[in-house]
Amino acid sequence: MKKYSLGIICSMIILCSCVSKKKFKSEQVRVKDLQSDSTGTHNKLNECYSTVGMLQKEKENITNDLQSLSSRSKESIANSQMTIAEQAKRLKDLQELIQGQKDVMNKLKKTIADALVNFKPDELTVSVKDGKIYVSLQEKLLFKSGSDVVDPKGKEALKSVADVLNKNQDITILIEGHTDSIPMKGRFDDNWALSAARANSIVRILTNMYTVDARRVTAAGRGEFYPLTTNSTPEGRSKNRRTEIILSPNLNELFKLLNQ
Repeated sequence: MKKYSLGIICSMIILCSCVSKKKFKSEQVRVKDLQSDSTGTHNKLNECYSTVGMLQKEKENITNDLQSLSSRSKESIANSQMTIAEQAKRLKDLQELIQGQKDVMNKLKKTIADALVNFKPDELTVSVKDGKIYVSLQEKLLFKSGSDVVDPKGKEALKSVADVLNKNQDITILIEGHTDSIPMKGRFDDNWALSAARANSIVRILTNMYTVDARRVTAAGRGEFYPLTTNSTPEGRSKNRRTEIILSPNLNELFKLLNQ
């Protein structure tokens, strides 16, 4: 009986031993799986940390870019405001300069008109056009028909104009001769030649007799090509036979301001 019991006990021990080995192996496999899962989880965690770091860096870069953009925007706005202010000042200066020149020319026109008050309206006129003063002297005041020699009464009118011009040194002077459309007969080849000769005669009187600075004066012959009115009537042709003294303001300051 005791011998049988010992066999059973040995069998049970062997059986238990076998069960324990299987369980141990199973646990070993489980442990390896857990270790593998842990390693994978740890790697994923490291990837997450890396991604978080990259996102944080991108956030910092975006923040820096926004701050830089904001700074540049403020600077741009400030510059724009400054530019607008400068343009407003420039426009104001330009308006004041133009108005000042208008005032000067209007005053000059009145002065010339007053100086020529003793001459008749059919002998000369004084007007302002396109910012310039036109002193239009008719042929009968200055010249005999077909001649470029200035009559004494014409010289009196030119002296009155020269006296005003010598007191206004910033005014440039253009002398334009004009004729009617009737072909020229006599010592001049054509109306071009006559109109240019008459303009030159006026220039010489202003500069040689009445000391107007020659550097301010230009002579031009226009012939019959810039009529005031029709050449089909005696009255129209009479108006077209004229010499114009065209006075212009000094525009240097205006051009300087426009080119800034």
